[in-house]
Amino acid sequence: MNFVLASGSPRRYMLLKMIGIENFRVIPDITEEEIPPNQSPEQTVRSIALQKALNVSHLCREDDVIIAADTLVYLDGRPISKPADEKDAANMLRALSGRRHTVYTGVALLRGNDNITGAEKTEVYFRDLPDSEIKAYIKTGEPMDKAGAYGAQGRGAVFIERIEGDFFNVVGLPLCRLSVMLRAFEVTT
Repeated sequence: MNFVLASGSPRRYMLLKMIGIENFRVIPDITEEEIPPNQSPEQTVRSIALQKALNVSHLCREDDVIIAADTLVYLDGRPISKPADEKDAANMLRALSGRRHTVYTGVALLRGNDNITGAEKTEVYFRDLPDSEIKAYIKTGEPMDKAGAYGAQGRGAVFIERIEGDFFNVVGLPLCRLSVMLRAFEVTT
């Protein structure tokens, strides 16, 4: 079985290795993603993940299993993607401070003409964040390539009071959901 990860995320790369998928090619989808209008958060991340898989499929063999994912943070029913710059990151973190937000990750598997998609939802509760801590965190550079401007698996972990749901979903790849989806493709990890 040949796998392709349609993502340049080092976190997704490590998570695949963690569950025993050792040999896979990485072909990141470099197209600009757009959030489709009038869809639920689950539909949004599922459709973006599938589009990512389709976007790299022309670079893959017919029997490759392409794994794609998309993670979005929602606050008050509105998506928060990756920050455009440090000021945007600071605004995102201030908005999340002391509040609950929801992380959705869509996963798509594609092999030839067959595909399956799924989505995971996790509630994340942040403690109150003083401005000095937000500024210090931004200086690390960690928030700049992450939805919601934080990494639960990195220094941003100290902002999280609790999580309800799949931790790996917040990191960017819900492993339990992925393993169930892989079984539907007759792949075990």
